[in-house]
Amino acid sequence: MTQVSEQDAAEADIDRTPQAGRPRNRLDRFRRRRLLAHVSILSKLILMMVLCTVLASAVIGGIAFKAGRASIREAVFSRLTEVRGSQTRALTNQISDLRNSLITYTQGVSTQTALEEFTAGFDQLSTVQITPAQSQTITDYYNNTFIKEVEQYSGTKLDAAALLPTTNPERYLQANYTALRKDDDNAITINDARDGSMWSAANARFQDFFRQIVTRFDFEDALLLDGRGNVVYSAYKDVDLGTNILDGPYSGSKLRQAYLKAMSANQIDYVGFTDFEFYQPAEMQPTAWMVAPLLKNGRAEGVLALQFPITKINRLMTFDKQWQQAGMGETGETVLGGPDDLMRSDSRLFLEDPQQYKSAVVEAGTPPDVADMAIRQGGTTLIQKMTSAATLNAQKGETGTVITKDYLGQETLQAYAPLVIKDSELHWSIVAKVTTAEAFARETAFTKTVVLVTTGIVFVVCLLAISLAQIFVRPIRRLEAGAQRISAGDYNVAIPVDSRDEIGDLTVAFNEMGRSLTVKEDLINQQRKENDELLRSLMPDALAERFKQGEEIIAVEHQNVTVIFADLIGLDRLQAELATDASLALVNELIRQIDAAAENFGMETVHTVRNGYLASCGLIVPRLDNVRRTVDFAMECQRIVERFNAETGNDLQLRAGIDTGMVSSGLLGRPSVVYDMWGAVVNLAHQIKDGSPQPGIYVTSHVYEVLQETMQFDSAGSVSVDGEANPIWRLAERH
Repeated sequence: MTQVSEQDAAEADIDRTPQAGRPRNRLDRFRRRRLLAHVSILSKLILMMVLCTVLASAVIGGIAFKAGRASIREAVFSRLTEVRGSQTRALTNQISDLRNSLITYTQGVSTQTALEEFTAGFDQLSTVQITPAQSQTITDYYNNTFIKEVEQYSGTKLDAAALLPTTNPERYLQANYTALRKDDDNAITINDARDGSMWSAANARFQDFFRQIVTRFDFEDALLLDGRGNVVYSAYKDVDLGTNILDGPYSGSKLRQAYLKAMSANQIDYVGFTDFEFYQPAEMQPTAWMVAPLLKNGRAEGVLALQFPITKINRLMTFDKQWQQAGMGETGETVLGGPDDLMRSDSRLFLEDPQQYKSAVVEAGTPPDVADMAIRQGGTTLIQKMTSAATLNAQKGETGTVITKDYLGQETLQAYAPLVIKDSELHWSIVAKVTTAEAFARETAFTKTVVLVTTGIVFVVCLLAISLAQIFVRPIRRLEAGAQRISAGDYNVAIPVDSRDEIGDLTVAFNEMGRSLTVKEDLINQQRKENDELLRSLMPDALAERFKQGEEIIAVEHQNVTVIFADLIGLDRLQAELATDASLALVNELIRQIDAAAENFGMETVHTVRNGYLASCGLIVPRLDNVRRTVDFAMECQRIVERFNAETGNDLQLRAGIDTGMVSSGLLGRPSVVYDMWGAVVNLAHQIKDGSPQPGIYVTSHVYEVLQETMQFDSAGSVSVDGEANPIWRLAERH
């Protein structure tokens, strides 16, 4: 190549006359080819895009500036005004229909009778006894379920002691219904706790009636409040069941004022509607209330309150997320605002892309913590401010249109109006809006022009793209095919290098990457296999998998587990009498036999420390007969020790403590981790084992109650745990 270049250059220098044109043209073509081969792919892309953009901008820009915007603005505003009016009518009609339905229900005999029976049942519970187990069930539900859910949505810490039920009826109902809920669907299907109370009898009679009201109209809950403010009934049995709305933990809710107004209304057709608020029993979800008095002989005896979720408003205001089908285009939406300048419906952009919403509102001036709260709550209601000229004018009672920036910082066309609901404290504003970019771009005259111009531009762009793509697409496709082979596990890929540009450099690097990946994959697979084997030898497979995923704190609660804590009496003496190797061999053989027995009985060994042996049943694999299996395992351990004594001439004895109940397990320590199990059950089993001077199998009252009919136990006194005496029993000796 060097010789050719020098020869061509020499010929060009010797003869520069017109007759020497052929050698010069050949040299120029050669130089152009070399220059093109050294041009980067970025330069090629820029060249293509510049040509297309200049042509498109010149044509479209000239036409756009000639298009009149006055008629376009008028057409868009007319459409927004029509949508605003339609949404206003739909919302008021929806609330009117719900109001009429509520009036019908409150005037029915069923609701009146239900209030009387639930109130009577509620009063009867004032003297009922609450067992310690029921109290613990309530506490566990608040600490492990309700408090966590509320804190997750609100982002603030709650004081469980301030929320726990205090009165007997409240504690009884929440122990038998609220704390036993598994989810909302489960809660509303509960007809009878079968506790024999008058309240449960009333619930069995009327639950289906109120369930139909809640499910048919998509309410969050239905409450009955007596004349003293007690929530004597809840369809979903939430934590407000049994509380008093006047002085209870949720007396700060808007329901309190709505209740007082309804009780003093003395109107047969009165229905109150509150504004939305963050209601704590609803896990801090935005909630409004529809309330109506229950009259008897012209006097209010109580109130029926229907919990109105924000989802009903959002389904209407967001066109059930079918904005384009409703004619709102790519950016159009309708939004409700309140007198506090906060939204009463969700943002369209939030529902479509929460992260993009966050970026937009933060850039527009919304504090980041407000955007984060919206994402945590799952909506913008009562969170996102909207303080444009449209909402401010609507709050003043004005109706009109305006071009202004919205809460996203976008220039928008907005049609606004006040929205007032009869017999309510609502003073909302409704805004229908669309960005100016979309509004002016989708009008008919402009669209026809754009279609014609775009068709021509697309044709030209296609020709340019086809011509230029042939130059650089071919090596990219080869790289793509090579990447697909690597992703499929074939690292023996070698792509020829045809150019010296970035694609050529990338091809060289790609080939080198394929070679290095083969070596690294083998090393990684070997290391991963060794790590997996080590982890599974230290902890259960499920915890090992979570540990591999990077969880630093792993703890699991298990509700029904039986724990055995055993030690071998005389093992210290045996180890002292024998040489280290001999004693270790005997101990290992003994532990091997015990481990084999544990596997046969479905026991899960936690760890072995000196003379102690900690195991469980039902921890990893739930078993209904875990108590029986554990006691059988302990008896088998006794037989193993007896055989060991007979074979070796030693005198070892087994002493074991067994308890059943809820335990926790997980990984302890940093950076070294140890799989362990803890909890009151483990502690009690250990105390029984240590507190029993004689060999044998000792169990707690929980185990004794399960097996007393099939096994014989002798009372063995009690052990003290945290100052409390716990009776224990000793398994009778076999004869």
